[in-house]
Amino acid sequence: MTDKTSEAYLPTILRLRLLIGFLGERSQFAWWNTSFFGDYSLRSLEFVVPKTAPLAQYHGVVEAARRLHDEQVNVGSFHLFRLPEEVEQDLHTLMGTDEGIRILQSAVQGKDVALAALSQMADGKESAMEGPASVGGIDQLGTHEVSRAIAAGYSSAFANQTRAYPYLMG
Repeated sequence: MTDKTSEAYLPTILRLRLLIGFLGERSQFAWWNTSFFGDYSLRSLEFVVPKTAPLAQYHGVVEAARRLHDEQVNVGSFHLFRLPEEVEQDLHTLMGTDEGIRILQSAVQGKDVALAALSQMADGKESAMEGPASVGGIDQLGTHEVSRAIAAGYSSAFANQTRAYPYLMG
């Protein structure tokens, strides 16, 4: 992965995860049957785990998305919701920071806001992606081109009422 030492790509990956995680939930596009980012869910989590409720939301939606993606993508490949363990740990750590909370809050402001943010991350890139599609190798995870391709694939899928599963070769 590029820029591994500074890990500058982690906020971008976290933002993509949170946007797609939010948009994939039952209240938006219903790719998975969860509502971790709903108001009721947050209040419930704050009652059970008051100090780590946003982290619990994050892990809940990531797991739901991971299960669906794992059913669609070849074993041995990586996708936005299943990355190398070191990256997963770094994302967990980032999610527990003020920066992670800010990224989460900006990602879940509403369906239209999330779609616009995802489209902006696609940076004008068009995609006809449907179903599983390779967007590069895992060593390219930190590149702008791969982030754009992932954002464009999901953005197009949500806009066209299809499903896309961008993945990275291991």
